[in-house]
Amino acid sequence: MPILYLIAGLVLLFFSGDWLVNSSVQLARHFKVSTLVIGITVVAFGTSAPELLVSLEAVYKGSPDISIGNVVGSNIANIALVLGVVPLVLPIVVKRKDIWQDWIVMFVASVVLMLLSQDGEIRIAEGIVFLCLLCLYIWWSIHKSRLQSKKQSEVVLDPTMALWKTIALFMVAGAGLYFGAEWLVLGAKTIAQNFGISERVIGISIVAFGTSVPELATSLVAAFRKETDISIGNIIGSNIFNIWAILGITSVLKPISVNEQIVHIDYWWMLAVAVLLFVFILPIAKGVITRWKGAVLLLIYVLYIYLLFF
Repeated sequence: MPILYLIAGLVLLFFSGDWLVNSSVQLARHFKVSTLVIGITVVAFGTSAPELLVSLEAVYKGSPDISIGNVVGSNIANIALVLGVVPLVLPIVVKRKDIWQDWIVMFVASVVLMLLSQDGEIRIAEGIVFLCLLCLYIWWSIHKSRLQSKKQSEVVLDPTMALWKTIALFMVAGAGLYFGAEWLVLGAKTIAQNFGISERVIGISIVAFGTSVPELATSLVAAFRKETDISIGNIIGSNIFNIWAILGITSVLKPISVNEQIVHIDYWWMLAVAVLLFVFILPIAKGVITRWKGAVLLLIYVLYIYLLFF
């Protein structure tokens, strides 16, 4: 039975996340919000919604290891798994010369998380710091994009869905995320108890993989369409939101206890794959994540998951 809850939760989160993004974009268009702002704010929050609901559910159900493990595991999976698999389909060419700026923000976010977790808890004050940094990042991203393309910032597309349908889809997506998160946490927690596996391992592996599926699917579709440059930007942005938005909101609502193993083991893996990603996209102007680099990243992820269980 727990495995059914786990699978049902993963499936519901996947579809509900997609519905939330689509309905949010349509709502933004109904209120005449530009495509630039939609891309940086609405879509980013929408794709992070599954992780947010899972983290909140886990904390309030007394499973903080699943909450923090979900975020750390997702950040590792986004780089080592997603950017490991995609180049095997088609090598990723780095077309954005300023991608290093976003990478620095992601790395700083990871280091700040590591430093603030040393005492074993992420408190309300630290959550407020994360949210303030998130607001600065969003402002900076919008400002940078507008400087690069003034015309793009003025584009406002018309909605393709009636307002009542958009609102209905948004509400269905919200309900789906709620029940999906509840089932996923319930299934993961029960499996951990039944098989004697720690909640940290379940959170970092199974739960994190499940919440990283949207990023994997999006990046694979982009690869098949030969738009691989979208992959790195999406992954880096997702990792930033995972730390500052998800852990920021969660810790403000309820402080998060951080497992000592996560602090001394998993954070270092998260930083290591981030550094490796930067090395692999050098030189920035002509960087390419080739198939062999993708294979290395994927093998690192497989090794990490193996070490978690054995």
